[in-house]
Amino acid sequence: MPPTSILLNCFRSSAELSIPIEIASGPESLAFDCEGRGPYAGVSDGRVLRWEGAEHGWTQFAVSSRYRLSNLCDGSNNPRLEPYCGRPLGLEFNNITCELYIADSTFGLLAVGQNGGFATQLAAGVNGVPFLFVNGLDIDQNTGIIYFTDSSTKFHRSEYAAIILSGDLTGRLLKYDLSTRIVTVLLGSLAFPNGVVVSHDGIFVLVTETTTGRILRYWLKGPKATTKDIFIQLPGQPDNIKRNARGEFWVAMNPFQGGPRFMPLPPIPSISHSQAMKLDENGMVMEVFVGNDGSRLEAISEAQEKDGYLWIGSVVSSYVSVFRI
Repeated sequence: MPPTSILLNCFRSSAELSIPIEIASGPESLAFDCEGRGPYAGVSDGRVLRWEGAEHGWTQFAVSSRYRLSNLCDGSNNPRLEPYCGRPLGLEFNNITCELYIADSTFGLLAVGQNGGFATQLAAGVNGVPFLFVNGLDIDQNTGIIYFTDSSTKFHRSEYAAIILSGDLTGRLLKYDLSTRIVTVLLGSLAFPNGVVVSHDGIFVLVTETTTGRILRYWLKGPKATTKDIFIQLPGQPDNIKRNARGEFWVAMNPFQGGPRFMPLPPIPSISHSQAMKLDENGMVMEVFVGNDGSRLEAISEAQEKDGYLWIGSVVSSYVSVFRI
């Protein structure tokens, strides 16, 4: 684990472009399809939208349920409607089949074809326990296995603050095997598991714990297979984590909530503003990104690097931010 002193000393800033989403809000996670189109973003009213460029803007690509009522849901930012409308969070395309996989907080693990439309539910629970807050998602592009998180078996997404304040430890890291259609629990007793990402070689998977500010590493192969360790202790609370083309990881991070009782032990310097942190495969900090000159990142949920740009999502904003890096 790297010394805490290096966590706050390698900042970068650059030009920003904001892409407004006028028909909804909360682009929690972003994805690009197998042809490089996008980004796609899951938003507050249960839809997945696709960016078609400045001329056409955002268009509807998919919805989480065929029973979703457009006149009730379109444009909604009301968490109480999520059980009816859905709330797509984690997104990832299978680069071979071009299917989009969706972690929907209400409807569980979903999939939709490359032409969009109504998503198909793949899993709604495991071992007789229904999902209440499916959150992050990643795909091993070599095996097709999907890794995803269920943040709590007690609280829904709209009650996320209660997960942190109560110290809830019912979160789980899971995998879904497309060939067997079986969901397996890899890790339980997690403190608000959120983002998840597979290493480029498929040897391990990382999962962020929002409450504790940790990233855990679960070994999939090798002598440590089926065991876990701490990949890094962070100075803030992590959300999603994404891998870039070089096998490095970008984690979105926000200041701690809940007071000193929920700070890591031993205490470490805590961030005061949202930021994106780039890590190498050994958990060493490579870079910290805080925004451009004169502005700061606010309440970010994801940082994804693509073709020399850093795309920033937020579960509360009504836009996607783009930075040249």
